[in-house]
Amino acid sequence: MIQNEEMHDEIGDNHIGSCAKNPVREDAFDISDEEKIEKIKKDVENILQTLGMDLTDDSIKGTPNRVAKMFVKEIFGGLNPSKKPKASTFENNYKYGEMLVEKNITLYSTCEHHLLPIIGRAHVAYISSGTVIGLSKMNRIVEHFAKRPQVQERLTMQIVQELQEALGTEDVACVIDAKHLCVNSRGIKDIESSTVTSEFGGKFKEDKTRREFLDYIKLDTKF
Repeated sequence: MIQNEEMHDEIGDNHIGSCAKNPVREDAFDISDEEKIEKIKKDVENILQTLGMDLTDDSIKGTPNRVAKMFVKEIFGGLNPSKKPKASTFENNYKYGEMLVEKNITLYSTCEHHLLPIIGRAHVAYISSGTVIGLSKMNRIVEHFAKRPQVQERLTMQIVQELQEALGTEDVACVIDAKHLCVNSRGIKDIESSTVTSEFGGKFKEDKTRREFLDYIKLDTKF
């Protein structure tokens, strides 16, 4: 048992993902959000009491309920497939055949190993094969898959796969540059480092197209 715990700690401390999909049980949505909030509320109360906190204090009295609602409704809301944004696409009537890049999409996620924040930016691009997607939908897809306990490599892949399916093309790419607070604020406590992951599909696997995309996301476009 101790060896298993040490192995699992090593996997988590080294931020190694175990599968390409989020490890969600089949019965994950058999109970309502309200039932989940009540269960998590009691668990948070137990954690705080075990740590020695005085839950009669006005400042912390409402913390278990706030945390439970935040987990279910906000930072882990992307686990629920019913909340996935509808990726509406449209005919590319103006025949735009070049690369479209949505850069600097603000990203907030949570590391599944320590439940600490991942904060960064995603850069997403695609080349239309006949359909286009609304710009805001790209942001919403990033947000949806970020709102769950995550591994950055998996998140990058999920964003690309979702856009490939919506657009009917393999020509999709994503680069994420993010800070992991489990690295920055605990463990090695390296506050300067960030993690960069990428996923390139279709034409983006070609050197010329990939380089064009990477050049675009380096552009200074602050207004």
